[in-house]
Amino acid sequence: MARTERLLEKARALFPELHRETVRPIRTVEPVFRDGRYGAEAAEDFRNRTLSTGDSVVLDFGDHETGYLTIRFSSEGAHPDAPVWIRVRFAERLSEFYENAEEYAGWISKAWIQETQAHLDVLPCEVTFPRRYAFRYVKLEVLDCSTRFSLKVEGAEATAVSSADESALSPCTSADPELVELDRIAVRTLHECMQRVFEDGPKRDRRLWMGDLRLEALVSYETYHADAMVKQGLYLFAGDTDADGQIASNLFIAPQIEADDGRMFDYSLFFTTALRDYYARTGDREALEDLYETAMHQVKLAEELLGPDGVIRDSDVMGWCFVDWNLGLNKQASAQGIYLYALQAAAELAEWKGDPELAASMRKRHADGVRAVREALLDTARGVFVSGAAGQVSWASQCWLVLGGAFASREEAAAALLSLEQDKNAEGMVTPYMYHHYIQALIDAGLEEKAKAVLKEYWGGMAADGADTFFELYRPGHPDESPYGGTIVNSYCHAWSCAPAYFIRHYQW
Repeated sequence: MARTERLLEKARALFPELHRETVRPIRTVEPVFRDGRYGAEAAEDFRNRTLSTGDSVVLDFGDHETGYLTIRFSSEGAHPDAPVWIRVRFAERLSEFYENAEEYAGWISKAWIQETQAHLDVLPCEVTFPRRYAFRYVKLEVLDCSTRFSLKVEGAEATAVSSADESALSPCTSADPELVELDRIAVRTLHECMQRVFEDGPKRDRRLWMGDLRLEALVSYETYHADAMVKQGLYLFAGDTDADGQIASNLFIAPQIEADDGRMFDYSLFFTTALRDYYARTGDREALEDLYETAMHQVKLAEELLGPDGVIRDSDVMGWCFVDWNLGLNKQASAQGIYLYALQAAAELAEWKGDPELAASMRKRHADGVRAVREALLDTARGVFVSGAAGQVSWASQCWLVLGGAFASREEAAAALLSLEQDKNAEGMVTPYMYHHYIQALIDAGLEEKAKAVLKEYWGGMAADGADTFFELYRPGHPDESPYGGTIVNSYCHAWSCAPAYFIRHYQW
């Protein structure tokens, strides 16, 4: 690793204050699964109930919260002659209560599963659970209780935490009620992910990921205006790279700042594009001077993967380039599009830095990259780009090559994007992260009304499914899908899903 303490010190100075709010349950509910949907029915207030072995109660806090839970217990009956053994489960969505943690066998650690157990040795008592949880619902289960007495829950409250400053939040001015509601959920999603850094998700992984930071920054520019947090994230990534100077895909910030050992082609290049976006927004000359060389170096490293034909070489190494959570997706064409996208950003940075020769060089490399990919991967008969040795056609490939400027005209780009709807063999998209780029590609191709319709249909589908915050993974008709081997570790509040607030506000929908 290569650490630059000067940059890390500047990052440390930008850690935000966490705002705290006390939140209490609004009702007691009984989870139900009916007609293929999860829901909740009102139940007897928890304060009016006594609980014995095998009993449970579900508290509804009314919205997604990230924070620390405190519960006050008492007893009823004879003097307690033994501890009470309880399990506490936290859920972002009611569906999580229908999953058995013991049956999970996926590749992500089951330690992420949000549940804990406690023994109440003396009653009455107050218990504050030390771990931070992400939840709307809390289920208390009595695993064992003496028959001489019953347990009572006297009260519960959560100390919710976020660095989002509500006084800085700009209002949504859309006249479309459906878009206003999608904006509200998207803003709540960002709010929950704004902790000491822009986390990817408050449930899991609770880290600063480069791909998420870039999209969170775009939404923040339109909502909370937390420019200092964006700057902090850029300095953190630049302050701890690998020995070759490549940006990590993600960072840990506790117990100290440390880059993960994972590297991804696209996430490293997104440092360059994120700096471009930040400087265009702020004109922060200090940041440009401090981070410019790191940003331009990511482009240089990417060029080492160019083949003799001028196109990024394909790879079968898992995770070499993320693009989307789709294991069947070939990433070569998308990687070329992302490389071209970064070259455009690098040219702008060089102009702002006062290096017109390098800016011209970046524009030439972009033109060369466009020519190369059109010669190597464009299927002229179908008007789409293919990817990999098998010539795969995918939504991701077309989107990223639109964003990278590889199509000769908006009309050609629009035709390629629209043709995907008729191609049942085209590899599809599975995350809101990829849908963000699809919507941007539609806009860039002159299909703004279609982009708005897609946003309403896709994110509106999550809203119709009861989303308080938008999910990490969403594929209509596939509610049980997970890239981790089990939905119990899926994140239902994820930063890369807050796109509606950006598009609605930025394009004045």
